[in-house]
Amino acid sequence: MTETNVHDAWNTFWERQNRGGSGDRKGSGCLPEGWQSIAERQRQVWNSFARSLPKGARVLDLATGDGVVLTHLQENRRDLKLVGIDRATALPKAPPGTKLRGGVDMEKLPFPDDHFAGVTSQFGFEYGDIAAIAAEIARVLNPTGKVGLVTHRIDGPIVAHNRKRRMQIAWAIEENDLITIARNSLTLRKSGIAAIPQAIIEAPEKGAAAHGAGSAAWEISEAIRRTLHFGRNDDAQRVSSILDDILAQASNELGRISSLEKAAATASDTESFNEAMEKAGLHETGHAMVTDGRSPKPFADYRTFTLAD
Repeated sequence: MTETNVHDAWNTFWERQNRGGSGDRKGSGCLPEGWQSIAERQRQVWNSFARSLPKGARVLDLATGDGVVLTHLQENRRDLKLVGIDRATALPKAPPGTKLRGGVDMEKLPFPDDHFAGVTSQFGFEYGDIAAIAAEIARVLNPTGKVGLVTHRIDGPIVAHNRKRRMQIAWAIEENDLITIARNSLTLRKSGIAAIPQAIIEAPEKGAAAHGAGSAAWEISEAIRRTLHFGRNDDAQRVSSILDDILAQASNELGRISSLEKAAATASDTESFNEAMEKAGLHETGHAMVTDGRSPKPFADYRTFTLAD
């Protein structure tokens, strides 16, 4: 997948969040069921990081998304000056008391040298060119500043959840090719045949049986079934455009999952990761595996850094 397609996939993800779609904290997007325990552990990490910062510190959050890290930092430290940047342009509204800037690359930060007392990232740093980003962090961090990074693990439950979700999407879009079946049924309308194909009618139940109720397999197949059902008397072109949208959303979801998996592999390559940080002049001061109490496998690594003496 190209860098542009990855960017588009995350833009679409946040656009759906803005419209109330499923996402990280809904249990059907990035994070697995039981996301509350993961979110709570993340909150604890960032509350602790916030307490370590000096009064009135400026903090930059990389790949900020919806600004959840900034929210956690602010919970016990209202004095912090918080800004988040993200390459995506379709970001949600900034949390109160913070600023979000979209369309900004981590590799080219629009801030002066020695500007921040803290730099953070949660599941974001590893999506970019880590060597270039590390150099930029070292540039904008003041001499006594601190860096906190929560990064994906390739063997963790978040990646495992998303790999399952990819299989569910593929079941509907590729294995059973439901979009093609639905489109073909529209061409039959010209011959006076308006019946919904049996494969489309049965697909939601089969998807639930194969991958679980509420899975992406069920969700997509049910969306296709409803599109044909409620569009029985609509113009075929309009119904087809809705099917196109369903396919586009599924494709963007696959793109997001692919980028997540690649990022997790990057973060889990400890030797290359540490080499990039050290080359930028960042010294590791802590490295802990983060668990949520539900899964025996850590869902993330928490790394802290300062500028090397």
